[in-house]
Amino acid sequence: MIQLNKGNRDILRIALPSIVSNITVPLLGLVDVTITGHLGSASYIGAIAVGGMLFNIIYWVFGFLRMGTSGMTSQAYGRHDTDETVRLLLRSTGAGLCIAGLLLLLQYPIERIAFTFIQTNGEVEHLASRYFRICIWGAPAVLGLYSFAGWFIGMQNSRFPMYIAITQNLVNIAVSLLLVYGMGLKIEGVAIGTLTAQYAGLFIAVLLWMRHYGRLPRQINRKALFDRQAMFRFFQVNRDIFLRTICLVAVTVFFTSAGAAQGEVVLAVNTLLMQLFTLFSYIMDGFAYAGEALTGKHIGAQDKQSLRQTVRQLFGWGTGISLAFTLLYATGGQSFLGLLTDDNAVIQASESYFYWVLAIPLAGFSAFLFDGIFIGATATYLMLKAMTIAAASFFLTYYGFRESMGNHALWMAFIIYLLLRGVVQGIMGRTVLGFHPTIRTRQK
Repeated sequence: MIQLNKGNRDILRIALPSIVSNITVPLLGLVDVTITGHLGSASYIGAIAVGGMLFNIIYWVFGFLRMGTSGMTSQAYGRHDTDETVRLLLRSTGAGLCIAGLLLLLQYPIERIAFTFIQTNGEVEHLASRYFRICIWGAPAVLGLYSFAGWFIGMQNSRFPMYIAITQNLVNIAVSLLLVYGMGLKIEGVAIGTLTAQYAGLFIAVLLWMRHYGRLPRQINRKALFDRQAMFRFFQVNRDIFLRTICLVAVTVFFTSAGAAQGEVVLAVNTLLMQLFTLFSYIMDGFAYAGEALTGKHIGAQDKQSLRQTVRQLFGWGTGISLAFTLLYATGGQSFLGLLTDDNAVIQASESYFYWVLAIPLAGFSAFLFDGIFIGATATYLMLKAMTIAAASFFLTYYGFRESMGNHALWMAFIIYLLLRGVVQGIMGRTVLGFHPTIRTRQK
């Protein structure tokens, strides 16, 4: 049996449950698609796809609630500052509820603007609107869960987010099946099932917090909660992550739209090949979460030696996993695509682009790991700078080579974008590992 030292055990203790949580996330959407796929009309599937995409974009933008909370909480945990850990949860959930309130207040203009840009037929738009108007009421639960998930990870506990994700899937399956097939509610039943699962997840999160963290201080000094310096840091960190996410979303959305502009076969090829990137990202994100939790803890404790050891061990895992995925894709990637589609034209067209997929693991793993390390260090301004440089390189590369290389230019731009994120953060990483005064958010 392989014996792992404490550092590697700590990494796996956080990474493995996080990977399980990541894998369960798309299951919520998959369950909805599966149920609607048996309702007798393709419009139901289209409505779920459009509605799901819309909510993914909306909630993705507010992912800073999880990431910012994780980094700051892990540092407070490392300092053994239990009062501040509770204050951070309150600040994060408070911000999440305010954002959710705005989303609910502005739901109609958001819906109208969204369907102005999303081109669908009348039936799909009608059904998607009904789905949206029910699921939007889950915004407080979703954003609240972001805060709790980040807080739990910051407290070195990735098991609770895993329990929550599993609970959500079970509730979603049970309620959706009951409402759709038991009560004949169709699209409304699917939407209510998703909504119920979201609030069930929030209920479990609160229950787990009360059961296992009830010993933490409950009488919070209001002055300390709204301390000007602490609030400034909280919003500065989250602002940087928000802007970084906007850059990430811009690259992702543009990749899809640029592929769509080249025809339905190229769009299908890019979509299928991107599933291999998504699969890899689920694994690496788990180790990135470990980087968030452990980096923040070591920085909070001012333990430079443990921090550097953790970073070395994370990159050891990242290198090994990337080599394994490269080998896996080289030997079985084409067979995997055959499971996703039986369209021979798409499968044959994908062969000329497949070598770009083989470059993804080794080009991209350091970007995932450094994201986790920088979030744990709350070096969010440096992370934003790296993302800005990488995103700019993506667009410059694509527009510089698209005339001569076509869709290959799009994939080359994406690989360079992934690689540059890791390289630039690696250069900046000396600041993080050296506990430089700029570590929090901004260079002076």
